[in-house]
Amino acid sequence: MDHNQQNNLTSHQPLRLHKMDFFKIFWRSGIEQGSWNFERMQNLGFAYIMAPAIKRLYPDIEQRKSAMKRHLGFFNTSPIMQSLITGVVLSMEEQRANGADISDANINAVKTAMMGPMGGFGDPLWLGTIRPVLSAFAVSLVLSGYGIFGPILFFLGWNILRLIFRYMSQMAGYHRGADIITLFNTGIIKNVGNVTSVFGVFMMGVIVARWVKVDFASFANVFASMPNGHWLTVLSNESVDVIAPIGLTFICVWLIRKQISPVWIILGLFVLGILGYSVRILA
Repeated sequence: MDHNQQNNLTSHQPLRLHKMDFFKIFWRSGIEQGSWNFERMQNLGFAYIMAPAIKRLYPDIEQRKSAMKRHLGFFNTSPIMQSLITGVVLSMEEQRANGADISDANINAVKTAMMGPMGGFGDPLWLGTIRPVLSAFAVSLVLSGYGIFGPILFFLGWNILRLIFRYMSQMAGYHRGADIITLFNTGIIKNVGNVTSVFGVFMMGVIVARWVKVDFASFANVFASMPNGHWLTVLSNESVDVIAPIGLTFICVWLIRKQISPVWIILGLFVLGILGYSVRILA
């Protein structure tokens, strides 16, 4: 225990983070990935987020330097779930500043223990479930004639949800501290993650069935001279309407798994559509 920490204990005036500190940290969390790098990924962003707390808790300049270096190690997790980890680390830093026996290794161990589960839980929840659902609803508004209200709904819905969650999870992590890690042992993270993954896949199926369409040219000319040609045309069109979107989706998924860039896949679909229409295969 250093001299400054002993003074804190004897003065009976523990150092505490202020409401404005939490607010500053909350707003900084939104640009965490602005300095993302390939070596330590989100470490610079995390140190930037922690700066207001470090300034408040460590009056001595050398302590501040040490604290900033402590948070420059490797860090990477789901960006929105990062706020929960931030809250826990804020609690540990506050305890350390007031003389608790918490080492650099303890703080880094907690960050490491949380960033993996939060990454595995956050991406399926936010990117695989919430965002696709909001996107599908916004698209349905546009196609129903509501125009700009669709994008506005998506923008407001997505940002309101994520900002509220960020602040609430940050404060929950702060109030619970490192004890929140005990939730990992209950299996709740795994169970919720599995449920959100299944729901996300289900919603993707709904979106494919509702919005993915491949309009082939009419089969009337092909079956015109055949007996019951009208019914063959109807059955053929209905079968293609069901099979083609599913097949196209599986092909795109297969290409993504083969490490083909989604941008190239989108461009390929444009080219395929233009060529198909040119030779009168697609309507």
